[in-house]
Amino acid sequence: MADLGTDVRYIKGVGEQKAKALGKLGIRTLQDLISYFPRAYDDRREIMKIRDLRDGESACVEAMVAAAPTLSRIRKGLELVKLRAVDESGTLDITFFNQAYRKTSLIPGETYTFYGKAEGNLLRKTMTNPVVEKEGRRELTGRIVPIYPLTAGISQLTLIRAMGQGLAACRNLLTDPLPDAVRREHGLCHSGYAYEKIHFPDNEKELADARRRLVFEELFLLAIGLKKLRRRRDGLRCRPFEDTDLSAFYAALPFSLTGAQRRAIGEILGDFASGRPMNRLVQGDVGSGKTMVAAAAMACAVRNGRQAALMAPTEILAEQHYQGLAPLMEKLGVSCVLLTGSLTARQRREALGWLERGEAQVAIGTHALISADVAYHHLGLVVTDEQHRFGVDQRAALSAKGENPHLLVMSATPIPRTLALIIYGDLDVSVIDELPPGRQKIDTFAVTSAYRRRVWEFIRREAAEGRQAYVICSMVEENDAIPDERKAVTEYAKTLREQVFPELKVGYVHGRMKAKEKETVMAAFAAGEVHVLVSTTVVEVGVDVPNATVMVVEDADRFGLSQLHQLRGRVGRGQHKSYCILISDNRSEETRARLKVMTKTADGFQIAEEDLRLRGPGDFFGQRQHGLPALKVADLSCDMALLQEAREAAEALMAEDPALRNYPLTALRVAQLFADKGDTLN
Repeated sequence: MADLGTDVRYIKGVGEQKAKALGKLGIRTLQDLISYFPRAYDDRREIMKIRDLRDGESACVEAMVAAAPTLSRIRKGLELVKLRAVDESGTLDITFFNQAYRKTSLIPGETYTFYGKAEGNLLRKTMTNPVVEKEGRRELTGRIVPIYPLTAGISQLTLIRAMGQGLAACRNLLTDPLPDAVRREHGLCHSGYAYEKIHFPDNEKELADARRRLVFEELFLLAIGLKKLRRRRDGLRCRPFEDTDLSAFYAALPFSLTGAQRRAIGEILGDFASGRPMNRLVQGDVGSGKTMVAAAAMACAVRNGRQAALMAPTEILAEQHYQGLAPLMEKLGVSCVLLTGSLTARQRREALGWLERGEAQVAIGTHALISADVAYHHLGLVVTDEQHRFGVDQRAALSAKGENPHLLVMSATPIPRTLALIIYGDLDVSVIDELPPGRQKIDTFAVTSAYRRRVWEFIRREAAEGRQAYVICSMVEENDAIPDERKAVTEYAKTLREQVFPELKVGYVHGRMKAKEKETVMAAFAAGEVHVLVSTTVVEVGVDVPNATVMVVEDADRFGLSQLHQLRGRVGRGQHKSYCILISDNRSEETRARLKVMTKTADGFQIAEEDLRLRGPGDFFGQRQHGLPALKVADLSCDMALLQEAREAAEALMAEDPALRNYPLTALRVAQLFADKGDTLN
């Protein structure tokens, strides 16, 4: 008897090989399978006559193969199968590329359903590479067809068949985590029905009902989990900081802080004095001065006899923080130590000794700060930079080095307030919504590929002036397959090196490089040894290169606005005029409107709100993890009303039964949802 944890390879028709491929999509169990929701749907219910097919539109036709298909080999690697199909209204000429098996699988005199884009005129209709099914089969035609994101070795048909088998296998296994009273009060369908119809709806209403139910459930469980986490944190205690006078810190600064920075520091000092461990997110735009806010917090921790640790995602960033903060801290009589993987054994031994004895009061480093052999004398504050680059477990491991230390998380991703409501339900949020005076304005242009030659010429001119440029490749493939970023980036860099900039040094980085390789290239770029850096979005959170003045983004329409804003923030960090050039040939009105937002405003929060409105949070976060259990169905840009409803229902249930003793199924699902998130979420 199967259960929801059954390995997917035991599902009828899956087997070892397909199970391996499904694993790449995160599908390992029966529960994973049925929770792998479609990204879109194709309405293929209408079967048309050949004469009614409209040029350029996709449609289904039922037609008989009129004569034996012909196979011709045009050249190596290109085979064509051609056939003619007919119904009582007309004739359809069909061509298949590199599908030689169609010659024998499509039998003259038999009727099939073909689904594809029709072309041609009234007299002659054609289709290329249509989906084909035998008459009467209704898996890929004659119905609303779910469209799933795919990977190599898995086709839509494979996934649809596996989904059908999976749903059949768990028909009697699905329990409902929503209390009956909640389900009835909000007019929601049962869990089993929702899973069935989200994958295979017979009409729009069924799909809408299924989706509403699953969105509500997801947000309801999330709201309960966040409430439980906050409640658990509220029970923790630590000794309040008694000395929160930062006048010496302010006096040591060579500039004045903005009102927004001072407000954030005030909120942090309030947390320090409260006797409860701080769990605060400081979010602000690129260049808004979050590091100075963190420095103030660290200075305060040291004044109160505690140590502070700042963890950065890469060695280069850790070194940059160290070079920026150590001189300031020294003015205040505070000693800093840098802890990264590239220290020699002797340097490391020395650093560890200083930390353990309390001689070093501030540690700045990478995840080396949480190695087993690192002991702190009295760790009172943990700061992490760019929160979405760290797993929750890494932050928890650093916190475990002290007794309930305060946690400060810095993020340069502006989150719209509507989204922060739910995403940071476990964190207090400080917003720095003001840029320090003198920050460079970056001129942003949205152009088509017709301008590419001029763009290269512009980069050449900037390089002649001693400046540097980033070129970002998009990592999206048309067919939903997982792209090979290594190939895309290396080939692009090779083209630039050999054909466009033979006189310049072109480097590249991508996500599949070893961390050490990546750091070496980034260090060379920072040192000015590389003129043009070709990259995927791995530079989005990256090294500070004041000399880089040009950011070119290819296929800019494929990125979220917030992501483009982050990328733009890589330039404009020095005293030189900087530029961001967004290249896109997508002519849709919506795309043009989106990219225009980038040329009009530099306000990250405004951009984030617009991004959320236009694209929804799935794309808003790109591939990043923001510490939350991933939302699979909810789209916070258009499900805000349902979010409010689900939150109110969660609050009411928790008020009635805080431990969920009367709702064991709800409690179990919440526990599963947060199982891999440790005690803290963000």
